[in-house]
Amino acid sequence: MTKPYGRKTKKKVGEILLKTHRETAMELLRQIPDEQLVGHLFSHFYHSDELVKFRSIAAMGTLGSRMGHKNMEKARVVLRRIMWNLNDESGGIGWGSPEAMGEILCQSPELALEFKSILFSYLDPEGNFLEHEMLQRGILWGIGTYLESNPGDLNKKTKGILYGYLHSLDPIKRGYAVRALINSKSFNCSLVPENISTDHYEISLFDDWNFITTRISDLALSCESRKVFA
Repeated sequence: MTKPYGRKTKKKVGEILLKTHRETAMELLRQIPDEQLVGHLFSHFYHSDELVKFRSIAAMGTLGSRMGHKNMEKARVVLRRIMWNLNDESGGIGWGSPEAMGEILCQSPELALEFKSILFSYLDPEGNFLEHEMLQRGILWGIGTYLESNPGDLNKKTKGILYGYLHSLDPIKRGYAVRALINSKSFNCSLVPENISTDHYEISLFDDWNFITTRISDLALSCESRKVFA
């Protein structure tokens, strides 16, 4: 049974995640003990409001990195919990977990050394491939987030898999694959596949603290201004 103070803190976390400014929200979340905050952020991964969900994922990235600086083993426990959530034996689906892993590893080079291979393995048919269609969106997002800070870590095999997703029937996967390749600086703007350069499907991307809407074709072509090369 959830204790009264637990319900109160969960509600407080939800209210904080609705704050307009990221810096304000993060400072308020920092005032909650890390061990309590972990569980409440996990619970908001299942929120019906996608904005609250993604903000809780972003907050988990900051929290996981902060815990790593204080106590690496406690941070490892958070990542192991994420891995368990993505395990069939957990009995759950693991909403938000691959995205959160990407956020944490993006901000913690030390944890990335230990767990980045696991993150990439969730996209690998010969690894710990996630068969759930919606979770595949999550791992594409998580890998894309990680590559934003560590573009050189994209190996040839994963790069090929990402290019394969450019032909997915799911427009969200196509868009997330484009984002990941752009973040890895592995997307040659002059060689954008025709199906992507003419893909006018609009998707919402979480950008720092809010969503932005863009057409996949515009996202792909945006790499020109970022000096992205294959």
